[in-house]
Amino acid sequence: MPFAELMGVEIVEATKTRVVGKLTVREDLCTGGHILHGGAYMAFADTLGAIAGFLNLAPGAGTTTLESKTNFIGGAKEGATLVATATPIHRGRRTQVWQTRITTDAGKLVAVVTQSQMVL
Repeated sequence: MPFAELMGVEIVEATKTRVVGKLTVREDLCTGGHILHGGAYMAFADTLGAIAGFLNLAPGAGTTTLESKTNFIGGAKEGATLVATATPIHRGRRTQVWQTRITTDAGKLVAVVTQSQMVL
């Protein structure tokens, strides 16, 4: 995934029921005050949800994000390492719904993202 690579997303674990990734908050991913940009949180979570969706597809099928909702809980400062875990809420034939919790490496919750993936 070229965009995920550009962001610096590292996949730590990838199974049908759980995808875990890490992201270091860099200056070029930040907004004012050296805080991670909201779009970076969303792209990080979307990457994990897309991988999770893909791992649950039948052979020859594809997936795309239908909807994504982000609850921003706290900020992540430049230099922090974030850990995100995507787990399934629903894995159906036509859609999948994944929830990704993003925390600092110290365990502080900073965002919760719920996304729907369409099976193509």
